[in-house]
Amino acid sequence: MTALISTMVEAWSELRIHKTRVLLALIGVALSVAVLTTVVGVGNLTREGMRVDSERNGGREATLGVSVYADPSAAQAPDADRTASVLEATVKRYGFTHASRVTQAQGRFQFPSGVQSVQLTVVDPAYGAIHRVDIAQGGWFAEDDADRLAPAVVVNDAFYAAAGRPNLATAPQVTVLGSNKATAVIIGVMPNRYPEEMPQAFMLTAAAQAVGAAEQMPGMGPELRIWVPAGMAEQLVSVLNADLAQQLPGAQVSVHRSDYAAYGDPFAMVQLMVSGVAALILLLGAVGLLNISMVTVRYRVREIGIRRSFGATSGRIFTGVMMESVVGTTVAGAVGVMIAVAVVKNPWVESKVAPGLEDYPAFPVEAALLGLGAAVLVGALAGAIPALVAIRVKVIDAIRF
Repeated sequence: MTALISTMVEAWSELRIHKTRVLLALIGVALSVAVLTTVVGVGNLTREGMRVDSERNGGREATLGVSVYADPSAAQAPDADRTASVLEATVKRYGFTHASRVTQAQGRFQFPSGVQSVQLTVVDPAYGAIHRVDIAQGGWFAEDDADRLAPAVVVNDAFYAAAGRPNLATAPQVTVLGSNKATAVIIGVMPNRYPEEMPQAFMLTAAAQAVGAAEQMPGMGPELRIWVPAGMAEQLVSVLNADLAQQLPGAQVSVHRSDYAAYGDPFAMVQLMVSGVAALILLLGAVGLLNISMVTVRYRVREIGIRRSFGATSGRIFTGVMMESVVGTTVAGAVGVMIAVAVVKNPWVESKVAPGLEDYPAFPVEAALLGLGAAVLVGALAGAIPALVAIRVKVIDAIRF
C-alpha cells in the first residue's frame, strides 16, 4: 500500500513539473470523458422518456390485451354478459392485480358552445397504473368512484378548455348526454399528448353503463388489459388463449402483448449507436494523450538515464511513467464526469430530451462509473507505450542527450 501511495505521489509531482506539456492533453481527456458520460446519460434519459411514452400508449412491460369476437362460423355467439363474467372470473382465478376493461366509444357532452361528440374511453381504475396516466390537475379514478351518484370523468386539457375550465374544487360539473342524461363530475385533467389533440374523456365502466353514455365505435369491441410479469408473458399468452377459447365456445379469442417490448427491446439499436459514438469520442482523446506522452518521454531521456544510474529498476521506471498518465487521466476523468452531471441534470436539458417525464431519474451511476473507468483505462493504455520506451533508456543515453 505504501509503495502504491508513494508511486502516485511521485506521479503527481512529475505531472506538476511537466504540466505545460500535458495540460492540453488532459483537458482533451476531460472533455472526451465529459462528452462520453453526457452521451450515455442523455441516452439513458432519452430511453426512459421513450419508454414512458410507449407505456402510456401500449401499457407497461408486459401488458396483455384480451379481445373476444363473435365467430362467423359458429351457430351461436356468446352474449356480452357471459363474456364479461368469464373474463372477470379469469382475472380472479389467475390472481391478476392490475386488469382493466377498455372500450373505445363516442360520448356526447354539453359544452357552453353546444353539444359535442367526444372520444370516450371506458375503463376500470387499474387502467391508470397500467398505462402510466399523467394527471396535471386532480387525480385518477379510485375504486369507490364507481359508487358515485354523479359519474366521475377524467378529461384531457382540450376537453377541459371546451368545458370552460371550471374550478375542480367548487364547480367541476359537465352534462353527459347518454340514454339517461346525467351531470358528471370532472375529477382529473390530463395534459394533451400533442398540441392539436381533440377533446377526450375517460369514464368508469359501471358509470358509463348506468348512464348509457357509451356509444361503441364500429369495429372497436371491448378489450381486457392485464399487466403481468414480463418473464411470464409468453406463457400466459398461450395459456389464456386456450383457457378462454374453451370457456367461450362460438367466439374467437385473441390474447397478445400490446406493450412496447412485445417484439424485443426497441431501444437496443439506439443504445448501440450511442455507445458507438461515445467510444469513438474517447478514442480520439486517447490518441491525443498518447502523442503528448510520447513527446514527453523523449524530452525526459536525460532524467530517466540519471535515475537508472542511481539504481532505479525497469519496473520502477515503467510504473512511474505509466502512473503519471493514469493519475492525470483519473483527475481529468473526475472533472469530466462532474461536467457531464451538470449538463445532463440541467432542467432545460431534461425538459428538451424527455418532455414526457414527470419525475426525472437521478443521473445514472453506471454512466459516471463508465466515464471514470474509461479515463483510467485510457491513462493506462496511453501510458503503457511511453513506459515501454522509457525502460529502454540506458545510462549512456543520458550522457549523449
